[in-house]
Amino acid sequence: MLSAPKTKVTIILANLGTPDEPTPAAVRRFLKQFLSDQRVIEIPKPLWQIILRLFILPFRPNRVAHAYQSVWGDDSPMREIMWQQVAAVKEQLLAQYPQFELKIVPAMSYGNPGLQALLQDLTVTPQDQIIVLPLFPQYSATSTAPLYDVIAKWILKQRNLPGLSIIRDYYQHPLYIQALAQSVKDYQAQHGMPDKLLMSFHGIPQPYADKGDPYPERCHMTARLLAQELGLNEQQWAISFQSRFGKQEWIKPYTDKLLTEWGQQGVKSVQIMSPAFSADCLETLEELAIENAETFKAAGGQDYAYIPALNANPAHITLLSSLLQANLEALSATFAH
Repeated sequence: MLSAPKTKVTIILANLGTPDEPTPAAVRRFLKQFLSDQRVIEIPKPLWQIILRLFILPFRPNRVAHAYQSVWGDDSPMREIMWQQVAAVKEQLLAQYPQFELKIVPAMSYGNPGLQALLQDLTVTPQDQIIVLPLFPQYSATSTAPLYDVIAKWILKQRNLPGLSIIRDYYQHPLYIQALAQSVKDYQAQHGMPDKLLMSFHGIPQPYADKGDPYPERCHMTARLLAQELGLNEQQWAISFQSRFGKQEWIKPYTDKLLTEWGQQGVKSVQIMSPAFSADCLETLEELAIENAETFKAAGGQDYAYIPALNANPAHITLLSSLLQANLEALSATFAH
């Protein structure tokens, strides 16, 4: 008796992206791709391309490359961590679902390994199901939506389409909040409690929020749930937003401004974390950990420490695996023989 072929399932763990090298040329290539996406920059394209090519790409890559050099290891931190996350999720899931021909692969919206190239490979080896897990805990049109765009363009060119599911986000998932809280508890068990815990999220321009991007609301919900899980009162924590770019107004309060105010007001110790990032990268390791430490201390603060992102922390892998298991269990029922 012939056995039915295994259902082919590809799981894609997807993050934003990173340059291939910490050099001005590689950073320029990355920024050109990233900043040309109208999800990221909503200025009319002809005008923005003039600004990008004349005022940003000739100058910004040198400074950004220098910053990357300060955090680069054998590879970009984000890419190194993504490979660790993929390996850890594989370890949790592959043995659990022998009924599937299961692949778990990394992809980036910008740079390498690129999502567009990965989808082209899947055209050559058609899948029965694709599950996409964007590694952005809080959905935003500036981060998560570009993945939808790449997938939508690929879909238009396919005849034999697979089943497709995208896990939109997980900003209030209990396992996510518990993982964040445990990372804080573990850090403070070694380093003590600060005067303030600052939850700093990557910012977006205020007009994007005004047009309906739900990201700020999701960040506030994550922060409130985390503070509740940690048992903090309103004087012990705050939320802020980092990584402003350009001259327009961004969602507030700004991380650097708040740290300056705290230093001037006599706050002596701050621990900062960024629940918006599933992996440490330039914005956390250089901007949050180094630049903002200098900002706080220059304003009169004393002790400043960065609590790492969840990265390949076992509690984080359990969360990611749990999100995927829900999809795989539904698929098991659908393809039960």
